[in-house]
Amino acid sequence: TLAPAWVLVFLSLLCLAGGGKLLVVPMDGSHWLSLRSLLVALRQKGHQILTVAPEVNLNVEASEYFVLRTYPVSLTREELRARGRSFGSDLFERKPFLQRITALYEKVQLISSLYASSCGSLLHDKDLMQHLQSSKFDAVLTDPVVPCGQILALHLSIPSVFFLRGLPCSLDLQAAQCPDPPSYVPRTFTDNSDHMTFIQLVENVVLKSLESFLCNFAYLPFELLASDVLPRPVTVKDLLSHGSIWLTRMGFVFEYPMPEMPNLVLIGGIN
Repeated sequence: TLAPAWVLVFLSLLCLAGGGKLLVVPMDGSHWLSLRSLLVALRQKGHQILTVAPEVNLNVEASEYFVLRTYPVSLTREELRARGRSFGSDLFERKPFLQRITALYEKVQLISSLYASSCGSLLHDKDLMQHLQSSKFDAVLTDPVVPCGQILALHLSIPSVFFLRGLPCSLDLQAAQCPDPPSYVPRTFTDNSDHMTFIQLVENVVLKSLESFLCNFAYLPFELLASDVLPRPVTVKDLLSHGSIWLTRMGFVFEYPMPEMPNLVLIGGIN
């Protein structure tokens, strides 16, 4: 398929300069399961890979394909599993639109605080940060849904490659300066198609105007953390705008067609 071909092209370009050193800052859960297959291919191409993850996580385990370095966090595994189950069950419940948005808003606030706390543990681990600084990595590979990897990339002054399915509130499109017209790109949770009635268009425009407020609140802990570490005032859009390549696990076979920027590569075949 086209998606694996794009991935091979990307890997081949990395190989032109010989095996590189890659720092991986993953997101846990199903996001990691997709990323792991890419790490296997990168290691087979001769790259050195160091993955950093909290010592309490759901899926990230040591492997022959990469070195795993963990850092301590205050959360227990039981607490993490309980919060993950609660968040997942709410996402799949069929509720009226406003109830879904309200439930998601509350859960995102909880999950955001959880991941921001974990990120702070990483960025304030002096021994680990000194090791990462001295290792002279060529790039950071990360899932920007949790922008901890991007904060680290900017702190270490190295380029970042994003590996994602998409971001809430179309933050990926905004950060990549990609057009996102509400006239035919439906908002998440509306269940609209790309052919909308007038009422659906109004709903789409109204929700687009609310998205920035919801996501600004959700990502505020990361903005405060980044402003402290870098140190300069930044927004999550500022953080993500520095992404060099966006490997997006989607394709227009199942998605509504929309504009895309040259550094955005569709790799839906490995989602």
